[in-house]
Amino acid sequence: MVPVLTSKKASELPVNEVACALQADLQFGLTREEVTRRRAYHGWNEFDISEDEPLWKKYLSQFKDPLILLLLASAVISVLMRQFDDAVSITVAIIIVVTVAFVQEYRSEKSLEELGKLVPPECHCVREGRLEHLLARELVPGDTVCLSVGERVPADLRLFEAVNLSVDESSLTGETSPSTKTSAHQPAATNGDITSRSNIAFMGTLVRCGKIGIVYLKKKKHLCFTFFSFFLLFKQAPKTPLQKSMDLLGKQLSLYSFGIIGVIMMVGWLQGKYILDMFTIGVSLAVAAIPEGLPIVVTVTLALGVMRMVKKRAIVKKLPIVETLSCCNVICSDKTGTLTKNEMTVTHLFTSDGQHVEVSTTPICAFESVQVLLYDTFHLVSEILSNTLMGRPTEGALIALAMKMGLEGLQQEFVRLEEIPFSSEQKWMAVRDKPGIFFVKGAYEQIIRFCTTYNSRGDALPLTHQQRELYQQQKSYMGTAGLRVLAFASGSEMGALSFLGLVGIIDPPRAGVKEAVATLISSGVAVKMITGDSKETAVSIGMTFNHVIPFLSQCVGAMKLICNLSPQIVVFYRASPRHKLKIVKSLQNIGAVVAMTGDGVNDAVALKAADIGVAMGQTGTDVCKEAADMILVDDDFQTILSAIEEGKGIYNNIKNFVRFQLSTSIAALTLISLATLMNFPNPLNAMQILWINIIMDGPPAQSLGVEPVDRDVIRKPPRNVRDSIITRSLIVKILVSSFIIVCGTLFVFWREVTAGTMPKITPRDTTMTFTCFVFFDMFNALSSRSQTRMVHEMGLCSNRMFCYAVLGSIMGQLLVIYFPPLQKVFQTESLSILDLLFLVGLTSSVCMVSEVIKKLERLRGGEKMADTDDFHDV
Repeated sequence: MVPVLTSKKASELPVNEVACALQADLQFGLTREEVTRRRAYHGWNEFDISEDEPLWKKYLSQFKDPLILLLLASAVISVLMRQFDDAVSITVAIIIVVTVAFVQEYRSEKSLEELGKLVPPECHCVREGRLEHLLARELVPGDTVCLSVGERVPADLRLFEAVNLSVDESSLTGETSPSTKTSAHQPAATNGDITSRSNIAFMGTLVRCGKIGIVYLKKKKHLCFTFFSFFLLFKQAPKTPLQKSMDLLGKQLSLYSFGIIGVIMMVGWLQGKYILDMFTIGVSLAVAAIPEGLPIVVTVTLALGVMRMVKKRAIVKKLPIVETLSCCNVICSDKTGTLTKNEMTVTHLFTSDGQHVEVSTTPICAFESVQVLLYDTFHLVSEILSNTLMGRPTEGALIALAMKMGLEGLQQEFVRLEEIPFSSEQKWMAVRDKPGIFFVKGAYEQIIRFCTTYNSRGDALPLTHQQRELYQQQKSYMGTAGLRVLAFASGSEMGALSFLGLVGIIDPPRAGVKEAVATLISSGVAVKMITGDSKETAVSIGMTFNHVIPFLSQCVGAMKLICNLSPQIVVFYRASPRHKLKIVKSLQNIGAVVAMTGDGVNDAVALKAADIGVAMGQTGTDVCKEAADMILVDDDFQTILSAIEEGKGIYNNIKNFVRFQLSTSIAALTLISLATLMNFPNPLNAMQILWINIIMDGPPAQSLGVEPVDRDVIRKPPRNVRDSIITRSLIVKILVSSFIIVCGTLFVFWREVTAGTMPKITPRDTTMTFTCFVFFDMFNALSSRSQTRMVHEMGLCSNRMFCYAVLGSIMGQLLVIYFPPLQKVFQTESLSILDLLFLVGLTSSVCMVSEVIKKLERLRGGEKMADTDDFHDV
């Protein structure tokens, strides 16, 4: 029998009885065989989500579009009037258009679903005596779970250890005040609703403070809990500003298009043209000219760009951030783990009686006072579980040093009575051992305030001014060498401790950070380093980038200067989370678009306030990750550079797509309008117009959204956040392309019609005109791949999807004009090879003119002038 236990029953039983009922070993955990057996019975720790709407229903929903319904009505009328060829042609065209729209929408939905699964809930669990990092869905009833401050509770858990524990249950109860939790069992009389169960941590709640040890009870099946497990998976992302602007643009173009189409139909009817033909052409033109696919393709492009960022170790949780990345002009970065490797190693020791030791060169065991200092460190580190350190890298460095000296066995003698955990606000931590002795470590400025004596070969001597000066000098000396300096003290009273010494820990800079900072600064992005270390350490690490920031040592800002923040301050020392918030607000007040990094619970507020909140994937808490907009999987500063580069590239790709689609829409609308006003026969029939719509909204257009990022894009200054995507330069290019397409297509139509007998047109006339427009579209797409780079600079095959899309469209066009069944549908006929060569030569002109415009822009001031409206140098 696989054990189960409800949260109500578990809260009424003592911890040992809960463990017995669940057949759980609180110290060793479950074996892998037992985990497999329980999972086979209970399944995964997740909820069964109801099936999505069937695909056939989604497909049929496409026919609800008013324009499609009008086309269907046109087909029905054709049948009633015994025009069966037209009815079949319209029906086939409708099926093709609806299929393309369905595929687009389905692709968009799946892309957004994949985004929601990028950050699955995780937890730490003890199994077979080892602390393992697992996905929350892998838990089974009876697992022993270890939670830290800031983590989200992965399931309903019974507490078996709780010290000063408080849990944020606001998502469950609506109460903003954290709930106090204990491990004691509750009488059944006091165990009413779930909020009264003080020894249960419920799924989806957040650990705010304290120590906690817990055991997984039972997989929940109640509907009220499903929200928590799938909060990240199915949270609906709000529309981005760019998506909203594309929606507005689509509505405006739709309004203009309907007006023009109405005029075309009225003029055609007054000219005596057949009303059903004008109605069908008018509706088809509305389908083609109205850019209904614009918002969808923008969403897909943003989503696919986010998926590409994942490969570069950056997880973007919210689509709007993709746009904001291209506007970012200030990056406020933590030092530890982001600019540095977060690989801590003790290199220097300075004891309170004046002994200075370089760990790598001096046999430290020879100094009794050094052993006293290391003995103190063992009281202040987290426990070791099966050789796995449960603590911070700083503690790992201290443990490693003590283990080299063979002192690790001493930890078995310690009985910890009380702990005051470290926080970035107070910058120290303390523990009280069984004899009642306090052991304290932290920033020198904080620790020295608690000290009245210092240790000298085992004796406590009064702490004089001269001794304080000596310790200050040694602290400054270590800091100047780029070391993180920790001070240690002990004593029976917190206000009367004995100073023991200083420990210097090195955390070397990450490879490539210097070059990344240089690249960002050269492109107009300011980089500011924020650290909790001392001024000397901050300056020393900052001087690593001295060739990039020559004024660095003169621009170190004390926190009291934040309110009057100077843009030239690039390093902040002794900073806390509340200082981060002030820094963000001050920079935003002067117009900056700020990216802020963080990893702790208290950093969440600053990350929320920043334009781009960046959480650390390895060291960040769940609270921090949820507050952030982007997560660095590897905690590496260079990943921010890659994300900004990708963000700029995505924005450019959307711009390229908009140029292509708008120029095609305007050309199609203008072509039919001019032909009608000039009393020409219609150059394109309804089916041909719908085919052009498929090309305009289909693979060639979408392939522009996955164009590889231009390697020079990172060197361009940030875009002004207030600028519209439809710039003056882009409007000129759209109108020029549309003008060339319209003139060229009308020329071919006029040439073919005048060669025959007007006013009657032949299938050859429309086939030449139709193919001419499609070929113009292909060359227009080629020139739209970049607004600044020439086609030969990009390389024809650098975007394989584009190549496949264009080749597929050309093959489809050839089938339309050479495959008999399709000839009947689209009313085309075969063309000679000379006809095709003539059309290729003519239609390539739109690409040539576009290349000439790019060249002229460079000659007039380079790419900077071409993108004046796109980027803003802050």
